[in-house]
Amino acid sequence: MKTVTVNGRSYNWPSAPLVVICCDGSEPAYMEIAMAQGLMPNLKRIIAKGENRRGHSVIPSFTNPNNLSIVTGRPPEVHGICGNYLIDPATGQETMMNDPRWLRAPTIFEAFQKAGAKIAMVTAKDKLRLLLGKGLVFDGTAVAFSSEKADKVNLKDNGIADVCSLVGMGVPDVYSAELSEFVFAAGVKLLHGMKPDLMYLSTTDYVQHKYAPGSEGANRFYAMMDKYLGELDAGGAIIVIVADHGMKDKHLSNGEPDVLYLQDVLDAKFGASKTKVILPITDPYVVHHGALGSFATVYAYGPDIAEIMAVIKAQDGIDAVLNKQDGCAHFELPEDRMGDIIVVSGGPRGSKVIGTSRDKHDLSGLNEPLRSHGGLTEQEIPVIANRKFKNAPAALRNFDAFALGCNNIVEA
Repeated sequence: MKTVTVNGRSYNWPSAPLVVICCDGSEPAYMEIAMAQGLMPNLKRIIAKGENRRGHSVIPSFTNPNNLSIVTGRPPEVHGICGNYLIDPATGQETMMNDPRWLRAPTIFEAFQKAGAKIAMVTAKDKLRLLLGKGLVFDGTAVAFSSEKADKVNLKDNGIADVCSLVGMGVPDVYSAELSEFVFAAGVKLLHGMKPDLMYLSTTDYVQHKYAPGSEGANRFYAMMDKYLGELDAGGAIIVIVADHGMKDKHLSNGEPDVLYLQDVLDAKFGASKTKVILPITDPYVVHHGALGSFATVYAYGPDIAEIMAVIKAQDGIDAVLNKQDGCAHFELPEDRMGDIIVVSGGPRGSKVIGTSRDKHDLSGLNEPLRSHGGLTEQEIPVIANRKFKNAPAALRNFDAFALGCNNIVEA
């Protein structure tokens, strides 16, 4: 049997086209409720012949760290992507972590393409495309593009042209459910036309930030998703569905965000410029969440770290406060890209998020009560497959998805 080894893990050549779906922000309850209401008959049929299990994301339970964990098969301490945003250790400047130079490990796609596989990768947002597609050679055996920039694709950079005609959709608005629908629709077309050996479909969590499980908006999204799941399944693909993270209400009973403005707290205690709070959830799409999530890292410029930690621990809604060494060991993070302190919030209701300073967050785009992620309460994710597993680990991580599809499938 042909195998491919990458990042210390071996993958058998899949017996059929393997489609791994990362349904962004898909708290398990979304699909469970939609199925119970009869809105996902294809998923119900898939689960009946396959698997419906639970797994865990990496922490921070944000988009970039988890997508890169899924496509490398390893946690952030190996691949290096520990957030959407960080302080560059080389320059000391705050910056986005979207550039492929931040990725320290090869992807499963790169390794399989070098072994002769055909690869298809479609994401909703363009911020992920270059990271996920790093190492791919667009020589006719790989395509990689985003819904967001579907009208800008070309053979040199994406391995494909005229995607909108292929899919039969125009470029959707970035803040829409259609951005994810484009991903699914493209996946179906590529499965039948290109017939890739490995395919990765990664959606956006616009709907999940906006709508709770069981709501009309959420149910509409999952009914749409179900249609494409049925088509992928009918096309003979091995399907493994995971999420990059879950999603929880992060607001008070009056609808206002439940925020700890940590930089304000630390400035009041230690003075301005003595600490720096970095929020790795920060990305170009802050309408979703106002850059408020349940994970932060803190840099200390003079004050005693233990004293800073004590102040943070005394705040309401804090689940974990760890120094860099302990926090990185516990959460499998790269030490050189984290601050001196790692902070995870949530509290009894799981609703607490962390901000920097109150005047630094523009929440005018939040038309509904805040829903967000990043903490331990958003770590549980679905692991669903359309085939039974054999010899699968008891404790699953979302970054086991490709290994499950390659190594642990019971053939029909």
